[in-house]
Amino acid sequence: MAPVLSLIIILAVSILITRIASNAIMHTGLSKQSAKFQARSAFTGVGFTTREAERVTEHPLRRKIVMLLMLLGNAGIVSAMATLILTFVNKGENDFRWYWDLLIIAGAVAVLWLLSTSKLFDRWLSQQIDKALNKYTDLNVRDYTSLLKLSGDYQITELGVEEDDWIEGKALEQCALRKEGINVLAIIRADGTYIGAPHGETRIESGDNMIIYGQEDNIRNLDVRKKGRKGAAEHRKATTKQKKKEKSEEEKDLERKEKN
Repeated sequence: MAPVLSLIIILAVSILITRIASNAIMHTGLSKQSAKFQARSAFTGVGFTTREAERVTEHPLRRKIVMLLMLLGNAGIVSAMATLILTFVNKGENDFRWYWDLLIIAGAVAVLWLLSTSKLFDRWLSQQIDKALNKYTDLNVRDYTSLLKLSGDYQITELGVEEDDWIEGKALEQCALRKEGINVLAIIRADGTYIGAPHGETRIESGDNMIIYGQEDNIRNLDVRKKGRKGAAEHRKATTKQKKKEKSEEEKDLERKEKN
């Protein structure tokens, strides 16, 4: 039983370490999705070569966090494998504890997976991590979730632009993304040039990374939209849908004011 408990503790601590690291990387300016991806890549030693990875290595604080993750990841993976081997070694075919240990491990992994994908638990854990980072580190910890009102399905994320994307080659005013409920906060060019608060004449190019704010469904629809008539039709449909949504919200707000 001791090896099984040890394995569960190692898995739980590993998840916690990557969560703390991703929060710390986020506070250096990387988006939530990129921070999570880079933290998990560093911890598991996968080492994906992406533009975000290059930005991580160029930033001194991010580089320190990633180096620590690599060290802890190597130790954690080796410990987990050793503990897993010890759990099942020297157990005969008729030893029912083998099945019991396997069931406990499977149950623990399922619980950890549910917790790691729970939005409520993620929000609570992020708050606790931010408090600890604010208290024990020099990181500039700010509650961007509250600041940007990232409640419900609103989010801030990075969107990569490819050659066949509907927005590629267009100026922001041509895209009229605000009519879809999407705001472009910044654009990072392929050569690393950062354009903060881009204006309507700013052209979107292949290889750009756009930092955008909006509702999850609207962002997802934009992400999969391709060039051509179908893309233009999807844009008109998204604009109409957003107008109806805004009108409904205005009506609800009016009703609330009348009641008060």
